[in-house]
Amino acid sequence: MGVDVSSSTSIRVALVGNPNVGKTTLFNRLTGLNQRIANFPGVTVERKSGSLTGSPHVEVIDLPGTYSLTPRSLDERITYEVLVGRRDEAPDLVVCVVDAGNLERNLYVVSQVIDIEIPVILALNMVDAAEENGLVVDVPALETELGVPVVPLVASRGKGVDELKKQILDPPKPAQGYRWTLMDAVDAKIPALSKELVEEAPQVQLDHGRMEILRALAEDEALDTWRQIAPGFVRHIEELRKEFAERGIAWRHAEVSGRYAWLGPIVNKTVRRVKGAATLSDRIDAVLTHQIFGPLFFLVILVGIFQAVFSWATPAMDLIETGMSALAAGIQSVLPAGWATDLLTDGVVTGVGNVVVFLPQILLLFFFLGLMEDTGYMARSAFIMDRIMKRVGLSGGSVLPLLSSYACAIPGIMAARTLDNERDRLITIMVAPLMSCSARLPVYTLFIAAFIPAGTLGIFGYQGLAMFSMYMMGTVMAFVAAAILKRFVFTKGSESYFVMELPPYRRPRARQILWRMIQRSKVFAVRAGKIILACSIVLWFLASYPRVDTNAERTQVEMQAAQQREARYAEAETLLPTPDMALPALEGSLEGGDPTMAQIQSIMQQAELEYAAALDSARIVEQSAQIRGSAVGYLGRILEPVMQPLGFDWKISAGLVSAFAAREVIISTLGIIYSVADAEEGVALRDALKADRYPDGRPVFTPLVAVSLLVFFVFALQCMSTLAIARRETNTWRWPLVMWLYMTALAYIASLLVYQGGQLLGLS
Repeated sequence: MGVDVSSSTSIRVALVGNPNVGKTTLFNRLTGLNQRIANFPGVTVERKSGSLTGSPHVEVIDLPGTYSLTPRSLDERITYEVLVGRRDEAPDLVVCVVDAGNLERNLYVVSQVIDIEIPVILALNMVDAAEENGLVVDVPALETELGVPVVPLVASRGKGVDELKKQILDPPKPAQGYRWTLMDAVDAKIPALSKELVEEAPQVQLDHGRMEILRALAEDEALDTWRQIAPGFVRHIEELRKEFAERGIAWRHAEVSGRYAWLGPIVNKTVRRVKGAATLSDRIDAVLTHQIFGPLFFLVILVGIFQAVFSWATPAMDLIETGMSALAAGIQSVLPAGWATDLLTDGVVTGVGNVVVFLPQILLLFFFLGLMEDTGYMARSAFIMDRIMKRVGLSGGSVLPLLSSYACAIPGIMAARTLDNERDRLITIMVAPLMSCSARLPVYTLFIAAFIPAGTLGIFGYQGLAMFSMYMMGTVMAFVAAAILKRFVFTKGSESYFVMELPPYRRPRARQILWRMIQRSKVFAVRAGKIILACSIVLWFLASYPRVDTNAERTQVEMQAAQQREARYAEAETLLPTPDMALPALEGSLEGGDPTMAQIQSIMQQAELEYAAALDSARIVEQSAQIRGSAVGYLGRILEPVMQPLGFDWKISAGLVSAFAAREVIISTLGIIYSVADAEEGVALRDALKADRYPDGRPVFTPLVAVSLLVFFVFALQCMSTLAIARRETNTWRWPLVMWLYMTALAYIASLLVYQGGQLLGLS
């Protein structure tokens, strides 16, 4: 079967390969930035495609990474079904991307793709890293052995990509025939099984029948897919399994051993090691993945990241804050006073601005996560954490979905598809929202900056350590929750094992990291632009209406203040030496330094200070009455009795309700509430929080209240999008509901213990 890519006919080229072999990097090189992201038909697995640069009729598709076409996870199943044309139109050409430094393991899936009889090109990636590690690949010999063209390249630097493009535009014919041998006992059964399968399921092509039989023979899940379609074939396979078991034939490993028996000699013949010593990656791994030093180094890395996220972003955050204030002032100077101007300044600019100001910190977090992934350390972190994960009943395979949840729970939950164990997948989904996502970052930052002192403990600041503690609290609780779920809820299922290749250490690619940061900032900006903008407008109306008439109360307070001031002045007049003498001026020095006149002047100045304070108090009471009487105040007051034991007043309670739409919305909610209340002052939100007082003068926000609120946010599930994606991944509302209930209860109890326990210890 040939492929004519020179014509205007649309040609589809699929990229296939193991995870961490630079497949996505190569995809970006081949397509530039002309990419489209969608889902595969019928499933929510992300599908990236784009046009080959300079050849718009050639579509390049980036398939999910897979170690084998005998799939165990959803991602692997999608890759297989696309390749055989079962889920999408079969590709015309497959580019198999392999890591030149780990050739034998990578070639396994390549050998399976070759068997499908689609034209194949082997992209031998990361040859530079392989050579640095003392490995030299004989490319012509490899081409001869495999029967497919091989293109060496370094995708991260674009080296060899042009040669690969030429090869794509001049593709080979499919390799003919099987070059590896199956054990005789199994191979002898293939023809009869293939005939039976095709008779019962005519949609199966004859050239795919052999692979389907081997899949069904090796994996129970694969066999189950044929129970309704080809019951006779299934019975035959089950009988065959019994027969093989009685004869002591290792039928489950028939394909694996056959392929490696073919690939092993090929690798020995084509790969030459020129250095006998341990590679640089090996020497680094001896320290970074050490049983004791590895976890310690991992913790230091995390503390350093959170410290940098907290301190490095400050100048940019100040700049954004200043810009937002200038924007609000500019709007007020141009537009006439009125509710529309108040909505724009106090609702839109304040609401969205109070969230957008945290964009620098989120970008920094993604920068460090990208750095970990690009250098290969992310895979090491999974390896390190695997030992801990085993203690809670999960495998290291859950580490990457959970680490992804540091950015956002949604991709973390979706990444759980890579787990081949259904019980592990469900447990990972249930605990992923406990990992502190970037939406929690603005909340952490606001309250830590306002209430945690800026001192240092050695090289680490208190604020950075506080941030690290928030992340660790969620992580530890995720492990505890996983252990409890496995012990008491998900009690059935087989044990899982974690197998993952550690890629060689690589130089980080600035372009790739920058690209990820831009993509993430777009997601954040869109979120702020849609959800938070809409919430800000609604919340402004809820905080501003209905209007409360407080003129009578204010007039009364002002009259009382004036009377008190007059009484003070009358007291001062009694001290005058003669009744017809005038009171001295409030400001300026008295001639001769008369002590009596100085005493009179002091009383008058005190009277003025008390009068001004009384007017301020009246204004605050009036503004507070407006907020309390508004719709959002009413909602907060309904919840206040329930939330008061946690130290939360009605304003925080109202903010928590609004945060259910998205966690960071609480920032815009508090910003709107305090902006409406303090519109004349124009103070920063953190200063407004620190200055807020109950009617009896007690501060609303204390360090203990702030910690209680932070703990609540660590554990609470306040994200409708997360619930929706969990519903889609579990195909039921049962587990998302259980997730929301247990996390809400956990947040309330933990926050209650912190606040009440702190009070018992005399903390404030």
